[in-house]
Amino acid sequence: MAVLVTGAAGFIGYHVAEALIARGERVVGFDSVNAYYDPALKEARLARLARHHNAFRLVRANLATPGAFADALRSEQVDRVVHLAAQAGVRHSIDHPQDYIDANLTGHFQVLEGVRHHGGIRHLVYASSSSVYGGNTKLPFAIEDKVDRPVSLYAATKGANELMTHAYAHLYRVAATGLRFFTVYGPWGRPDMSAYLFCRAIFDGKPIRVFNHGAMKRDFTYIDDIVAGVLAALDHPPADDGAGGTAPHRRYNLGNHRAEELMRFVALIEQAAGRKAVVEFAPMQAGDVPETYADIAASTRDLGFVPRTPIDEGVPRFVAWFRDYHGV
Repeated sequence: MAVLVTGAAGFIGYHVAEALIARGERVVGFDSVNAYYDPALKEARLARLARHHNAFRLVRANLATPGAFADALRSEQVDRVVHLAAQAGVRHSIDHPQDYIDANLTGHFQVLEGVRHHGGIRHLVYASSSSVYGGNTKLPFAIEDKVDRPVSLYAATKGANELMTHAYAHLYRVAATGLRFFTVYGPWGRPDMSAYLFCRAIFDGKPIRVFNHGAMKRDFTYIDDIVAGVLAALDHPPADDGAGGTAPHRRYNLGNHRAEELMRFVALIEQAAGRKAVVEFAPMQAGDVPETYADIAASTRDLGFVPRTPIDEGVPRFVAWFRDYHGV
């Protein structure tokens, strides 16, 4: 049987697909390879996956197109789905809201409908986000906290994904697990995220913009730890009591369980790059929050999730990849 991974050309999707193949799984990738950021990076990830001739196949299609996902499910013997495709980015959602309705709401609905009607999907694992915690001030963010105060449309769509999935789990007994990712970084990362933006600016000799005048903390989580959490979740589907009671739907935080000062993150990039950053401090940007910090007690208890990569190790690995990929 195969695992279908949506967003296989994306940062997390690529790494999850590689890890599944490494443990002997067949993977069907699903991705539109859109131009939200440089498609060349996505194509480079796909080229690496394509080396696994007998273990990986790509379906190039738009998730929001009715029937496209269902067709992909029927094309292979798929029994599990890891749904990572989404329109990401808090800041992009402020100026391009329609992208989030199409990709995150319509696209997620197509996944739920495809899984529902397929009948043979044992488990749906899908990406949520730490952004759902929105205006919460209690730290660390725990899975039991209320998430009814989103501060961006991106956060609202990810919260809606969780509610939609719960309804399908309750009505149609779709076994599903939602994962709230906390600031993922690492090799093959997204160019719109802080590690990549800072690294590019430092090597180009250009200033970096640091919001909230530097008073920011993030739970930076290395990609290998996230992948370990995704696979652990995939291997532990929620049980269905068979009586139509509790919905077979769970949610977990996947984070490093450390709120790191943003300026310390910058300093580690400077150290690994061997260059100083030119810093421009700016006010807090709309839709942003000053601090994220994951409570991972539930994911550790149920999934055995234990992050192992502090930023002191992860940042130099990312900078080394950046140098190699860009020929710096």
